[in-house]
Amino acid sequence: MNIHEYQAKKLFSDYEIPILKGEVVFSSDGAYEYAKSLKGDIFAVKAQIHAGGRGLGGGVKIAKNLKEVREFSDEILGMQLITPQTDEHGQEVKKIYIEEGADISHQYYLSIVLDRGLEKPVIIASLDGGVNIEDVALSSPERIITTEIDSLIGLQSFHIANICSGLALCKEDSKVFGAFIEKLYKFYIENDVELVEINPLIKTTDNHFIALDAKVSFDENALYRHPKIEELRDIEEEEEIELEANSHGLKYVELDGNIGCMVNGAGLAMAVMDMIKHEGGSPANFLDIGGGASVETVTKAFEIMQTNRKIKVIFINIFGGIVRCDLVANGILGAMNEIKLDIPLVVRLEGTNAKQGLEILENSGYQNIVAISDLEKATKKSIELSK
Repeated sequence: MNIHEYQAKKLFSDYEIPILKGEVVFSSDGAYEYAKSLKGDIFAVKAQIHAGGRGLGGGVKIAKNLKEVREFSDEILGMQLITPQTDEHGQEVKKIYIEEGADISHQYYLSIVLDRGLEKPVIIASLDGGVNIEDVALSSPERIITTEIDSLIGLQSFHIANICSGLALCKEDSKVFGAFIEKLYKFYIENDVELVEINPLIKTTDNHFIALDAKVSFDENALYRHPKIEELRDIEEEEEIELEANSHGLKYVELDGNIGCMVNGAGLAMAVMDMIKHEGGSPANFLDIGGGASVETVTKAFEIMQTNRKIKVIFINIFGGIVRCDLVANGILGAMNEIKLDIPLVVRLEGTNAKQGLEILENSGYQNIVAISDLEKATKKSIELSK
């Protein structure tokens, strides 16, 4: 689950992570009035959407006076902000964050992310803040400092020393920066955070380190432990079709391809998408129907995928462990009777009663169902039909 910058900074303040004074507002009048209450004559006007790269799309502007605060607020509010992390239509800006200015001496990058391959949290830091960190990683990988944290021992002084050394910080700065990392790591661990990113983390001319930006994503499976964080969810920033799927116990994420995927189990769903890509195809979605495959579940899954007009074929891959494959086959046919699909279905069944399930589908009379037991052959057939 993602949250907005202003929400993340409120959480930061609870952990005494230094931030600048700021407030979320919903109108240019509100922006003007709040900016008047701030000291100084430099202000940041920031669009609040769930996407990075806002500055590249014109969603972050520096106002040098109150008049510009109002002008920039009028420009940003209501705009369809397109960034490298949105689709081609962008996202509508419905609120903005007004923040006081700062005298910046240097900009750094700092993040903590769960590396699923290593099964460890990783702290990533760089001397190059305020820019696209992916570009830095490609052009100057030596400027990226990566530090793995063993969850059994947690963050240690030698981890901090490694980071500060990589950033070429002096002794005094290392002490302050180290305290910043400790607070951020505590925030990361205690709130089941998947990603916390500060870009940039600034050093001011009076030698303070401050989070000038804040991007935070939480593990949705752990939200039951954090009801106050779950209250921060902004459903207006989430895809309506994904919310509908979630309300029916389905995990759905829309992608850019043309092969619809319906799978039971997140790991198997990821493997299916990897195979499709490996064989030259392009998955249109991630869809995990979970442990069951009733008529109701499959029908809802079909309805959701039908909203994506790019889908040319649906690839159903079910492993019959918890659920029997013959019941899955009957569920598919029941759903087909409810919804008239005019695109082909490739169904691969494996596990309990897989043979019976495939026979049910083969004898169903539906000409657009292709039943295959071999995963590789089913993948290739889906790609063939998608063309």
